[in-house]
Amino acid sequence: MKNDLTEGPVIKTMIRFAVPMILGDLLQQCYNIADTIIVGRFLGADALAAVGSSFSLMTFLTSILLGLAMGSGTVFSIRYGEKDRNGLKEGIFASFVLLGIVTVILNAAVFAGTDWIIWFLRTPADLTDLMKDYLTVIFSGLAGIFLYNFFASLLRSLGNSIVPLAFLAVSACLNIVLDLWFVAGLNRGVAGAAEATVISQYVSGIGIALYTKIKFPHLLKIDGHVRLRISRVKEITSFSALTCLQQSIMNLGILAVQGLVNSYGTTVMAAFAAAVKIDAFAYLPVQDFGNAFSIFIAQNFGARKTERIRKGVRTAAAVSMTFGALLSLCVFLLAEPLMTLFIDSGETAVISEGVRYLHIEGSFYYMIGLLFLLYGLYRALGKPGMSVVLTVVSLGVRVALAYALSAVPFIGTTGIWWSVPIGWFLADALGVGYYIIKRKTLTP
Repeated sequence: MKNDLTEGPVIKTMIRFAVPMILGDLLQQCYNIADTIIVGRFLGADALAAVGSSFSLMTFLTSILLGLAMGSGTVFSIRYGEKDRNGLKEGIFASFVLLGIVTVILNAAVFAGTDWIIWFLRTPADLTDLMKDYLTVIFSGLAGIFLYNFFASLLRSLGNSIVPLAFLAVSACLNIVLDLWFVAGLNRGVAGAAEATVISQYVSGIGIALYTKIKFPHLLKIDGHVRLRISRVKEITSFSALTCLQQSIMNLGILAVQGLVNSYGTTVMAAFAAAVKIDAFAYLPVQDFGNAFSIFIAQNFGARKTERIRKGVRTAAAVSMTFGALLSLCVFLLAEPLMTLFIDSGETAVISEGVRYLHIEGSFYYMIGLLFLLYGLYRALGKPGMSVVLTVVSLGVRVALAYALSAVPFIGTTGIWWSVPIGWFLADALGVGYYIIKRKTLTP
């Protein structure tokens, strides 16, 4: 085990650890970007709308596993900071069992409820067959998502963010090659795009699991000192459940908005499908910086290095908000050419709606950057409930305003887009205010 985040210059240590995570998740976004570009270019707006709507659902399902893995990673980081090797091993065992059970339950539920899911998302009748073809295949990749996120969180909690990047690089490249082969070469339609993604997910998941087993056998070995203890399960659950709840609320809110978007028809659905990919890709660096920041805080919290934590908070906020502002400027200026990457330039109505979305939401990435830091901070300090509160505020406002404003005739879809930054602002204000008031008790 190496890469101790409790030593060295604060900002240099944080950025050096964060960069591979950022690059890795940018590559992971290539799964979805490749699907969207290839489907939009080769199969048209209807297929793009179906795949884009499915993306919101898969993001929700992935968020459950990701939330459990992130919560577990926080516990691993604290144990690593405390130098508690046996506690770390027992936490790893308890977390793996918990995530494995949740994955099986999720798989059974989504396969049994595919028709209901399509109805819940208010999918237009002419797109239901396309969406069902895509979902039937993509659901089978949940086990691969579980394996990758569990072992990536474990390695990152130990300070190793390079290896997860390497496996994602291979997987992302494979996904693009298979996408082109299955969709453009074999004419397998949206099911082919889903097959390419699932195969790539299993390559990264199984690959990183084997690497961890070979490289760190002492952490995964079950011996007489390591058992499935109820106390460890409760500890993992206390961190993971709230983090999972936070991630699920976040993406359940997005699903609710997706249903509203779908009610406006194929043009708005296709515009949203493309724009949300650009949006997610753009602010992913500040999201991953927030996750790296959380691991940094958790290790130092375990090591009881209060002043290092406080310095990390100040420095990370300045870096994230500055970078977020630069991202906003780039997306605002390049909104139209970015949209034409996903859809033919002749689809002027789709492009126009997507540009409107990006000009509104894309102007406020510094707000979401700060919010991701607040999520990570409270999770690392053993206050994941506060992260849930901030998520409820952000998403609750977004959903309520989206439905309320879009119902006003002269506002329409513009109200859906404006609801997002308003939610970010209110959650930021609450999170910062709470930290200022409770700083001495949070980091004694």
